[in-house]
Amino acid sequence: MAGHSKWANIQHRKGRQDEKRGKAWTRVIREIMVAARLGGGDPTANPRLRLAIEKAKAVNLPVDTVKRNIDKATGNLEGVSYEEIRYEGYGIGGAAIIVDCMTDNRVRTVAEVRHAFSKYGGNLGTEGSVAFQFKHCGQMIFAPGTNEDKLMEAALEAGAEDVITGEDGAIEVLTGPADFEAVKTALEAAQLKPELAEVTMRAENTIDLAGEDAQRMQKLLDVLEDLDDVQEVYHNAAMDE
Repeated sequence: MAGHSKWANIQHRKGRQDEKRGKAWTRVIREIMVAARLGGGDPTANPRLRLAIEKAKAVNLPVDTVKRNIDKATGNLEGVSYEEIRYEGYGIGGAAIIVDCMTDNRVRTVAEVRHAFSKYGGNLGTEGSVAFQFKHCGQMIFAPGTNEDKLMEAALEAGAEDVITGEDGAIEVLTGPADFEAVKTALEAAQLKPELAEVTMRAENTIDLAGEDAQRMQKLLDVLEDLDDVQEVYHNAAMDE
């Protein structure tokens, strides 16, 4: 999560997601298909598929649509085959950007991503050029005002790696990717429900951007997120609201 205020940043992301409900469905369907193809169609034995189904519920994707796309991915129905591709690059002020895509046409996708970077002030880098600046982890963010002592005790007991309270009062719980689901379940059982919960690429350090630079960076991120084949965009820019 970038931004001086994690809480404000979450609200911005939620607002954008609400505006793009149709695209959210498309992204979730692709994630379901890839998860099912790689790990099988049984959610109880496939953690990635379980998370994808949770995302589907969060955006009100119909149950029949979820089942149909699992069947497609596992060969029970004919369907499109998607592959995962990660692109890395630099934004305004040298900020690091990771773009995760799912595509059925690699040539189209790289052309669109490269065009977005070059047109809006960034540069597409090589594989590994910025990924070392991020940590693959589970992340849960709780609203300001959450009982910090209760959350910290429950999170660490459940196997979380770290609990961090931000300047804005939001509390961040970090886990290993494999421990994310168990920690989230334990916290929800303790009546501690996160506002945001995901397995993500978390920036280890941030680059501060303000004024016009922040606006240009946000524009680049918005354009990348709007590309049809893009699933997630991660970055390490901390931008003024």
